[in-house]
Amino acid sequence: MPDLQSFPILTIIRERGLADDMQLEEVVQEHGRSGKPVSQLLADFGIMDLDTQLQVIAEHLGTEVVDLRGREIPAEVIQTVTPETARMYQCLPVAMYGGTLQLALADPLNPAVIDELGFVIGKEIQVVVADPVLIGQAIGRHYAEESSSVTDVLKDLGAEFDFGKDTDEAASVQPDALETLANETPIIKFVNLVLSQAIQDRASDIHFEPFEDEFKIRYRVDGALYEMAPPPKHLALPVTSRIKVMANLDIAERRLPQDGRISMHIAGRVVDLRVSTLPTQFGESVVLRVLDQSAVKLDLEGLGMPKMVFDYMTETIQMPNGIVIVTGPTGCGKTTTLYSCLRRVNAIDSKLLTVEDPVEYDIEGIMQVPVHEAVGMTFSKALRSFLRQDPDIIMVGEMRDLETSQIAIQASLTGHLVLSTLHTNDSCGAVTRMIDMGVEPFLVSSTLMAVLAQRLVRTVCKKCRTPFEPTEHQLALLNLSPHDIGDKVFYYGRGCSMCNDTGYRGRKGIFELLGIVDAIRILINERAPTLVLRQKAIELGMVTLREDGLRAIFDGETTIEEILKYT
Repeated sequence: MPDLQSFPILTIIRERGLADDMQLEEVVQEHGRSGKPVSQLLADFGIMDLDTQLQVIAEHLGTEVVDLRGREIPAEVIQTVTPETARMYQCLPVAMYGGTLQLALADPLNPAVIDELGFVIGKEIQVVVADPVLIGQAIGRHYAEESSSVTDVLKDLGAEFDFGKDTDEAASVQPDALETLANETPIIKFVNLVLSQAIQDRASDIHFEPFEDEFKIRYRVDGALYEMAPPPKHLALPVTSRIKVMANLDIAERRLPQDGRISMHIAGRVVDLRVSTLPTQFGESVVLRVLDQSAVKLDLEGLGMPKMVFDYMTETIQMPNGIVIVTGPTGCGKTTTLYSCLRRVNAIDSKLLTVEDPVEYDIEGIMQVPVHEAVGMTFSKALRSFLRQDPDIIMVGEMRDLETSQIAIQASLTGHLVLSTLHTNDSCGAVTRMIDMGVEPFLVSSTLMAVLAQRLVRTVCKKCRTPFEPTEHQLALLNLSPHDIGDKVFYYGRGCSMCNDTGYRGRKGIFELLGIVDAIRILINERAPTLVLRQKAIELGMVTLREDGLRAIFDGETTIEEILKYT
């Protein structure tokens, strides 16, 4: 649960004695529950209206409140800040006095942003306070479609930034010089623009890849990689150094992999980026995983499960003990499903503990423990300690080995509900995988409650969705005949500006649920192979991934190609 210290405005109100602790605690709790902005809650609860809040912030910063309603800002003042900077930092230039620029910020109490803006704009800055909603509207008005692209910034970079064209020179550069390079305004501008553009395009990962003759930047949207305009090869070192500075990594260490985290304000919201560097033959490869809390819906209802699967899962996670496993390849949304289950059962009367590698999203009210192999903090070690922490529900990021699986089984036998993941192709494969690890079949059959296999498939863009008649060959690949499909309509995306001409926008899950009933338990105890388990489960009514995929095709949500690719 965030505390008062996390919200500077509440700390100021408290220090000035303008509201009592109980009122402010109520605001913090309601913010945690509803996600509404603290400033709106202060007004809703009748503690302090917005104008008074702005006045209090201005007095605290020793500055003034500027009313943006009907205010005309000269074009030369607007031009002092680029459209990307204005959007990214949610800042608006208001006036110019000599060499000092008056800047209205949506978040004026964030000193880090103010320091960085001084760097990026290259002028003396005086922060003023204004209504954040009016700042957003003014940015939209004054910086309509002028946003300069990565290509424009690259042209500027090429003109004024020709450091290290010779690779040997780049390789031998000293740490101090590297840090100076990483803090050069054009480099800061370029990296910020790449990150904000990727996030606005809903990227889940951003890749910076050095090759012998080029430096590639690619990002993954809906599971597919797209390439950006490649910057010159000699920018690889300053750009990777800039990212390492932002993630508080050691920029002098270029021979070992490193991991870190960046927290950024983009388009008025906070986005977390998980950073991983890997030394390669031609320099460091850097991958950023975007962890955007606002983009991920951690609700079981929002995952798009078929009703039968949803009902079974909701019932199972309410059980007092047992093991529930979610399975599938990397990046198929297993963690999101587990978090959604945890959110569902996260009540005041239950203690929830998770061990993850690493912790991806912070969930209020749950104790989350990161794995740290280097100091011996492994899944099994954390799990052992968990049992002494009196939990009700435990989530294990992954059952990697026999030891972890055995402790998880032990936990479930002693009255705990355990949620975990495995990397297998289908739901029945998870059972045989556990037995292959060395877990006794009778322990698997007596503790396992459900195995959910899932995949993420791209959904057809709603704007350019077009019906078509599938060929007999396409139907044969899905084991269907023209007679099977009757008058069902198939769709594909033609490609438009909304989906970057890909025909797809967004993703949805397809699911296969293996409920562990008595007939399946008997087969597990007999060490039946995956195929036999699968046949029995289908007999008992299990809907396979392929069948759930067909449901998505018939509902017009995805294409034949996507289902063939993932099932």
